[in-house]
Amino acid sequence: MRRVALAPRRDWQTQVERLGFAFHTLDGKIYWDESVAYAFTLEEIERDIEAPTGEIEQLCFAFVERAIADEEILTRLAIPPLHWPLIRDSWQRGDRNLYGRLDLAYDGSGPAKLLEYNADTPTALFESSVVQWDWLEQAMARDALPPDSDQFNSLHERLIAAFAALREPSPYRLHLTCVQNSNEDKGTVDYLKDCAVQAGLDARFTFIEEIGLLADGRFCDGANLPIETLFKLYPWEWLFQESYADALADARCQFIEPPWKALLSNKGLLACLWQMEPGHPNLLPAFFEGDPRCAELKPRYVRKPLYSREGANITLVERGTVLDSDDGPYGAEGFILQDAAPLASFAGYHAVLGSWLVASQPCGLCIREDVTPITKNTSRFVPHYIEP
Repeated sequence: MRRVALAPRRDWQTQVERLGFAFHTLDGKIYWDESVAYAFTLEEIERDIEAPTGEIEQLCFAFVERAIADEEILTRLAIPPLHWPLIRDSWQRGDRNLYGRLDLAYDGSGPAKLLEYNADTPTALFESSVVQWDWLEQAMARDALPPDSDQFNSLHERLIAAFAALREPSPYRLHLTCVQNSNEDKGTVDYLKDCAVQAGLDARFTFIEEIGLLADGRFCDGANLPIETLFKLYPWEWLFQESYADALADARCQFIEPPWKALLSNKGLLACLWQMEPGHPNLLPAFFEGDPRCAELKPRYVRKPLYSREGANITLVERGTVLDSDDGPYGAEGFILQDAAPLASFAGYHAVLGSWLVASQPCGLCIREDVTPITKNTSRFVPHYIEP
């Protein structure tokens, strides 16, 4: 694993915008950064990233099976009791999941360590799938990379296949939604809508603020069209707090991601996995805050809210001193403490690897880097390649 300096394309903004990538710059600062790239060997990808990602996913399935039958776990995860049957029924029905992203600490030596699982509403998907692959092809074409370079990236094909599987046993309508006023969320959903259309689905977009409730208990879009299947880039914990939350179970709607994903997008998962598999090479010691076993953690640890996104309310602590933190609205539900894993560090930048799964199959990689150890929504996205 190496961090390699490369000359950006002179017209890189035009090149990424032609793909529909409109949020390459955020608040005047570069988000997509192709002045560097991370190089991997095929063995590093297959042995240290792809294989552990699949193994962790199987551990997560075992955890869901255990959690739906254990009210103590559901309580520790701060899941509202009203929605326990919704989650349990979703899992037992075998509701299909679409995609997720494991965030890993890895520097090319030793096993990758799970930092968290973005299981419900992961973004950075379009740039991981289409923009990054297009960059690779152009980099080889202009001899910036060896012609036989590759990339851990079959996201686009896997997403189309996963949507195509949803057509069975009969065609149906799919709605996709996100909040208004978020270019990143809208870009992610537009990309997924395009994948669904390529898979032959009748895919329609509606902002979540436009969704209403029909008299018969079904959800509908702004044109009062009933919603049969809904992809929602909107966290389950937020849905559980909405005024219509008590209608979720009887809405006759298939949700993507399914309700059981609420158990995996919760940071409490990290403590539960460690309790299930203490010493697992790809897991970090983690405990719910207040657990006496927190004393077993190293002097340097991370405090994470059960519900958090893009680094919000996460604190890096060493011997009682706060080394780094980020503000945000989370934390009321509680926290976990997790050993701090050393991140890959090159030229003053800390890198976090995002290992993608589609339909629970590992199939892609993205890298975010920052000058601080906490990855935030402003952290830069940099491409990667596999050296021939």
